[in-house]
Amino acid sequence: MATPNSALRAVRMGLLMSQDDFARAVREAGARVGVPNDANKRLVQRWESGTTAAPRPVYARALEDVTGLPIESLGFTLSVPMARVSDDGHGGHDMEAGVNGVAPAVSAPQGVPQTSSRNYSGVWLSRYEYFSSGRDSAFTGLHYVVVLQHGNRLTVRSLPGSSDSPLTMDLEVDGHVATGTWTEQTASEGYYRGARYHGAIQLIVEPTGRRMTGKWVGFGKEFDVNTGPWELVFQDASTNKATLAAYDRRPEA
Repeated sequence: MATPNSALRAVRMGLLMSQDDFARAVREAGARVGVPNDANKRLVQRWESGTTAAPRPVYARALEDVTGLPIESLGFTLSVPMARVSDDGHGGHDMEAGVNGVAPAVSAPQGVPQTSSRNYSGVWLSRYEYFSSGRDSAFTGLHYVVVLQHGNRLTVRSLPGSSDSPLTMDLEVDGHVATGTWTEQTASEGYYRGARYHGAIQLIVEPTGRRMTGKWVGFGKEFDVNTGPWELVFQDASTNKATLAAYDRRPEA
C-alpha cells in the first residue's frame, strides 16, 4: 500500500495552490527553466497519494523552482547519492552526500510506527529563540505553519507570507513526545544572506494537544553546537484554502 506524500501536500497547501494550480505552476516552471513537462492534476494526485514515489527528472527541477525547496525535502523517495561540494562562506568548503547535487534528508525510521491517538493537523504558530553572535543579541523567529498528520508522522511547512525564511519540520510523535528535524532557508536579502540552517528538535506535547514545547539543536557558523527554546501553539484545525489564506501573514510578536 502506497504511503501518502504528506510533505508535498503540505508544501502545496502552504503555497495556497489547488492541485490544478500546482500542476500549472510546474508546467510553467518547466518552460521557464528550459525543460518542458506535461504536469497535470492527475500527476499531482499520484505524487501526493504516494502512487508515484519519485518524480521523473523532467519534473524534479520544476518542482524545486515552484516550491523553493530541494527535491528531497518534498517527501519523495530518492537514491543514488552523489558528492556535493559547497562554499562554507569562510574560505573553505563543505562536502555533503546528496542526490543530484542536493543534500539528503534524514532517513525515516524503519519499522511499524505507533499511530498517535490525537490529530494535530491544522495551522500552528511556531516560535523559537536563538542568539546571534554576530549581533550579540537574542532574537525570536515566528512562522505560521501548516501541520499535516499521517499516522504518527507530522509534516510541518511554513506559510509563505508569514516569513521571508521558509521553515520545514518533520516530526514523529511517540506518546507525548515529538522528535524530528528542522530546516530553515534564510532570506536572501536578510542578515544571513540566504544561508540554510538545519538541526534536530524534541518537543513535549501538552495534555490539551494545543501546545508543544521543547528545544532545538543545530550548528552555528563556527561549527559550535547551539540550542534554544521552541514551541508550537495551535491556532486552527482547518487546512482549507480560506483558513490558510487568513494565516498567510506575519505573526504578531
